[in-house]
Amino acid sequence: MPNPEGDDLARMRVDYGLTGSSDESRDDLDLDPAALADGWLSLLRRWFAAAVATGVTEPNAMVLATVDEQGRPASRTVLCKGIDDDGLTFFTNYESDKGRHLAANPYASATFLWLQAHRQVTVRGPVVRVPAEETEAYWRTRPRGSRLGAWASRQSRPVAERADLERALVEAAERYEVDDDIPVPPFWGGFRIRPESVEFWQGRPNRLHDRLRTRLVDGRWITERLQP
Repeated sequence: MPNPEGDDLARMRVDYGLTGSSDESRDDLDLDPAALADGWLSLLRRWFAAAVATGVTEPNAMVLATVDEQGRPASRTVLCKGIDDDGLTFFTNYESDKGRHLAANPYASATFLWLQAHRQVTVRGPVVRVPAEETEAYWRTRPRGSRLGAWASRQSRPVAERADLERALVEAAERYEVDDDIPVPPFWGGFRIRPESVEFWQGRPNRLHDRLRTRLVDGRWITERLQP
């Protein structure tokens, strides 16, 4: 097996825009500012649908970047559970690292990377907690195991052994025998990123990728093309 170091890494590249995606899933290969005439949400939804059609694994996965209390960045992958005019919604443990970061610095960047479609979208903006009723509505859609797991895990905290996690899950299952009786943990809920900047990236040959960024400036969305 080759060692992915040095020259091996230097030679790894993909000819974006030439291979890997069907014409049906990439009907707007030539990314133009006119694509954002109806706003960022319309284009994001079209690209999301294309990612699903292309067969991207977990197309709603996004890399979420936050800043901790000392100003140091941290990133991880979360699942987006809502996309609408108000922004992007995800759910997590409020006492996790990202929960603490957002409490101290309520601003985030989230990137969808759809390699099979040669596309990515980055959304940046302030972050707010979603209303309790919205968290409750989503919580009721979660499988039993996911709900019990939220109770069993003190996310981001050290644990001595995996067996300790499994024991906590068993205890949660014994405590809540009926699915309807599993309440939302007081330390768990949703966040919403309210976009101030949305960038669309389209892979193109010769590394001359298309980048369009739309930004909220004085209450108006301004779109500009960026050099790759």
